Formats: sequence, structure tokens, C-alpha cells
Amino acid sequence: MTSLIIKLIAIPIVLFVAAFFFPGVHFESYWQIIVVGMTLAILGVAVEYFVLRKGALWISVFIDVAVSGIIFYYASNFQWEASVTWFGALLTSVFLGILEFFTHRYLLASHKAHSEPI
Repeated sequence: MTSLIIKLIAIPIVLFVAAFFFPGVHFESYWQIIVVGMTLAILGVAVEYFVLRKGALWISVFIDVAVSGIIFYYASNFQWEASVTWFGALLTSVFLGILEFFTHRYLLASHKAHSEPI
């Protein structure tokens, strides 16, 4: 549950920053960023549940970057008046990967990686 709370707060913030700074990331309204952020948070926790293990920090971060890039690209382009290029999705997923690295380190250090259900 800790991971979900962190992701529900942090991922939309990262997406706001990405939409402002990165080329190829465009959202027409704020609710689109929130919907995509919630989608990424929920699916990210599910992926984390299966992948995050002690000793597999970098593997889990790499998988999260790949999965979040693909989901971000399709979930964003599925929405009306929003557009994301592959390059924009790549930049945003790397930015999300930095967030995931610190989140995973915290979860592993505090032994909360699998102690709580999704």
C-alpha cells in the first residue's frame, strides 16, 4: 500500500513536469495527466509485486522503465487531444525510472516490498 500511495502522488507530478519540459509530450487538460498517472501507478504496483525482489533492484527498475514507457505512450495517445511521441515516452519513462529507483530502494530497505497486498 505504501508503494501505491507514493506512486499516486509522485507519478502525476512527474507527468506534469514532463508535459511542461519534454518535447513530444502534450496534454490538453490536467485531468488527462491524472488519469494516465493513476493508470501508471496501479499497473506499476502490479508489476512491482511480481518483479521487485531483494538483489534485483536494477532489473525491476529496467522492467518498470520499459513497461511504463509503453503504457504511457498508448494510454496518452488513447485520450482525446493528447499526444505523445515515442521519444517523449522514452524521456518520460526514464524520468519515471529515476523515481522508481528511489521508491524500490525505500521499499527494499524498509522490508515493505511484499509485506502488503496490492
